[in-house]
Amino acid sequence: MNNKLKTARVILALLFFIPIVLYFLDFTGKLPVQFHFILQLQLVPALISGMLGVLIAMALLSLFFGRIYCSVICPAGILQDIFIRISGKGRKWKQRKKYRFHYRKPLYINILRYTLLVLVIFFFCYQGSTHLLLWLDPYSNFGRIASNLFLPGAIFINNVLADWMIEMDNYKLIYIAINNLTVVALVSAAVTLLVFMILSVMYGRLFCNSLCPVGAFLSIFSRFSLFRISFDKKLCNSCGSCEMTCKSECINSKTQKVDTSRCVDCFNCISSCRKGGLKYKFGFSLVKKEKNTEIQEEIQPEMNSRRSFIATGAMLMTTIPVISQVTKNETKNGSKQQPVLPPGAFNKKRFENRCTACHLCVTKCPNQIIKPAGLQYGFSYLLKPHLAYIKGYCNYDCTICSEVCPNKALEALSPEKKVTTQIGIAHFEKDICVVFKDETDCGACSEHCPTQAVKMVPYKDSLRIPQVTPEICVGCGGCEYICPVRPQRAIHVVANTEHITVKKPEYEKVKDVEVTDFGF
Repeated sequence: MNNKLKTARVILALLFFIPIVLYFLDFTGKLPVQFHFILQLQLVPALISGMLGVLIAMALLSLFFGRIYCSVICPAGILQDIFIRISGKGRKWKQRKKYRFHYRKPLYINILRYTLLVLVIFFFCYQGSTHLLLWLDPYSNFGRIASNLFLPGAIFINNVLADWMIEMDNYKLIYIAINNLTVVALVSAAVTLLVFMILSVMYGRLFCNSLCPVGAFLSIFSRFSLFRISFDKKLCNSCGSCEMTCKSECINSKTQKVDTSRCVDCFNCISSCRKGGLKYKFGFSLVKKEKNTEIQEEIQPEMNSRRSFIATGAMLMTTIPVISQVTKNETKNGSKQQPVLPPGAFNKKRFENRCTACHLCVTKCPNQIIKPAGLQYGFSYLLKPHLAYIKGYCNYDCTICSEVCPNKALEALSPEKKVTTQIGIAHFEKDICVVFKDETDCGACSEHCPTQAVKMVPYKDSLRIPQVTPEICVGCGGCEYICPVRPQRAIHVVANTEHITVKKPEYEKVKDVEVTDFGF
C-alpha cells in the first residue's frame, strides 16, 4: 500500500506530462490542433482566459486532496521531480545518499511566496498586467524551455537522422530548418532550466513553495485539505527517513507534523517509511491545544520576526509604483517601431496584458514567422511573440496560432474572419525598389499578394512599379518576404496598433472563352 500511492501519482503525472511535451515537440504537425485542450487545465492560462470552472475545480481538488495539481498536472513541477529523481539515483553527492532533504521552517518561505502572490494579484487586477506572471508562471516557463531547448534538440536529432538516411537512399525523414529561434529566447530558456535544475537538486520543490504564485494560491486551500499525510504516532519511531525524502521539506519528524500548505502529495515519505508510520487519509481537524511547548517554539520565532515580515512586505510593495512608472514610461515614450501582432491579438495593450510568453504559438506556426521579441519593443514586450517576415509569411487563411493560445491572448479566428483582419499595412519604399533604382522589371511583391492590395502600375516606358491599396491589405507579409532587395526590403509591413476589419477583396473573374478554331 505504501508504494501504490506513489506509483499511481507517477503514472498520472506521466499521462499529463508526456502529451504536453509531445505537443510542444510536434514539428511535423501530426497531432491535431484541438489537442491543446490539455493546456487549458493549467491554472494561470485558465485564470487569464476566464475559465472559472477550471479554477474552481483546482481549488476544490486542493481543498479535498491537497496540492496534487503540483505533482500531477503542472509540467514544470513534474520536470523538477525528474531532476530530483535523476540526481538522487545517479550522483555521488553526499556519498550518493538518497536522503538529503531536511525540514525548513515556513516563516520566511511564507513571507516570500505570499508577498509575491499579493503582487501578482495586484498587478493583474489593478493594472491588468501579466509582467510578473511571465517570469513566475510555471507553465509559461516550461513552455519556453520546451519551445526553445527541447524542440530545437528534437529537430537537430531529426536532421542528423535525415542526413544519415539520405546517404542510404532513404527519404522517409525530411530536413527541418529552424527559423524562429532567437538568442534572447534561447538564453532565457537555458537560464530557467538551469534555475529549475539547481533548485530542485539542492532544495527539492523550493521554487514551488517560495516563488511560484500557483503553488502559493493552492496552498491556501491545501492548508485545510480533508485528505492529508499524517503521522501514526503508534507506529512512528522518529527515524527521520520521511523528513529526509520530503522534497517539499515540509515534514518535521521531531514534532511529527506535516505542513500541508507546502506538501505536494508526492507520497515519497509514505513509501520510504518501513514502519507504516505515515498515512494518507482523512485527517482534517481544527488546531488542537496540545504540546504547548512545541507550538510555542514555532510561534516564538514568528513573533520575533514580525518586523522582518513588515519590512520585507514594505520593500516589495514599494516596487509597485516603480514598476508601474517604468511601464507607463515605456507606453508613453515607447519605440517608434511597433511589433506586428499575430492575428487575434486585436491590439498591443490587450495582447501584452494577456500573453505570458509560453511560446506555443511560436512552436505551432507552420511557416515559423512568429518569433520571441528581444528589447526592440521595450522591456514590457520582452520574449512575447511578434511576426517577422524574413523566412516566410502568414498563410492567408491559417488560424493555428489563434486556436492554440491557452491564455486567449489570441482569440480564435475563423478562416473567414482571418482573411478580413488587417494586422498591418504594406509600406512601399520607392527609392530602393529595383524598378526605380536599377530600372528593371520585378513584380514579385504583386505576384505574392493574396488580396491584390499590391498591384503593378505603369511607371516608365514599359516598366511597371508596385502600388499599395491599404484598404484591402491584411499585412500577411507575402510581399515583404519575397522582395529581393537586401538588407532592407523595398516593401515591408507596418504594424497596426489596433487590428481592424477590411472588406474581402473582389477578385477579377476569369472569362470563359470558347475556342472554335485554331486561329490560323
